[in-house]
Amino acid sequence: MPEFAVSEEKNRLLREKMQALGIREKDILEKFIRSSGHGGQKLNKTASCVYLKHLPTGVEVKCMRERSQSVNRFLARRELAGKLEALNSGPGGPGGLGEAGPARRKAIKQKQRRLRRSREKYAPAGKDD
Repeated sequence: MPEFAVSEEKNRLLREKMQALGIREKDILEKFIRSSGHGGQKLNKTASCVYLKHLPTGVEVKCMRERSQSVNRFLARRELAGKLEALNSGPGGPGGLGEAGPARRKAIKQKQRRLRRSREKYAPAGKDD
């Protein structure tokens, strides 16, 4: 993996995270495109926006937060690793959306109660055809 214009510690942590998730550099399609937004002549002349696509999963990331292409490459890889980690954990796994906390469960029960009451209140009185 290439070295980016961030601290050695951040480079090492990204390498370890990508290795743990099984993300290989040859599985990533990387393109450099011109950014949009504020920045004037600098953005119009340089391709500092980084587009990554993880070929096995089809997950795409586009990063244009910084003016530096190298920093954007780092940030895009970090974002891609985060998306793939969330994808791997799935809805039932840790960090997924399947496990609802106590506050969420309480809100769901309240909504179910209200729905049941409104159905009883507004249901047709009885059909005597």
